[in-house]
Amino acid sequence: MQGKYFITVYTEHQIGLLNRITNIFTRRQMNIESLTVSKSEIKEVHKFTILVFDEEERVQKVISQLEKQIEVIRAFYHEHSDTIFQEVALYKIALENADEQEKSLESIVRQSHASIISVSKDFVVIEKTGHLKETEELLQELQPFGVLQFVRSGCVAITKKPMHVSKLLEEFN
Repeated sequence: MQGKYFITVYTEHQIGLLNRITNIFTRRQMNIESLTVSKSEIKEVHKFTILVFDEEERVQKVISQLEKQIEVIRAFYHEHSDTIFQEVALYKIALENADEQEKSLESIVRQSHASIISVSKDFVVIEKTGHLKETEELLQELQPFGVLQFVRSGCVAITKKPMHVSKLLEEFN
């Protein structure tokens, strides 16, 4: 049965590793919905957070393949319900017809718990943190104003249960 899974990969910071990791997904014909890479809580260890919609058995096989990479320290997968996750979306909105709209831009921003982070005479930039559905709903509400640009980050996620990753990594060394 297909589900939403977050794959967390702890790695050394090496050039070309991103390409090898994504190739593992390509070879298994598994589509990556979202991917973020950042520093982790452990010094000199990076963390990949990868969101996929697939079968658990296939996700387990990908984890096994990921851990065969020399620079991969550990890889884990978590069900959607076991994580807390967010995305960030930015919207650049034209101001030229803002007065003609039925609903004010300010009220839309306030109701969606977004914030205006930059204003110029021609446009505003709005930031929204939340889940995919929330950022998509705001995009739809802003369409009548004229969306000049839109971008959304990948998911960042942490587990609800403690992982004690540092301890796991010590066992690995």
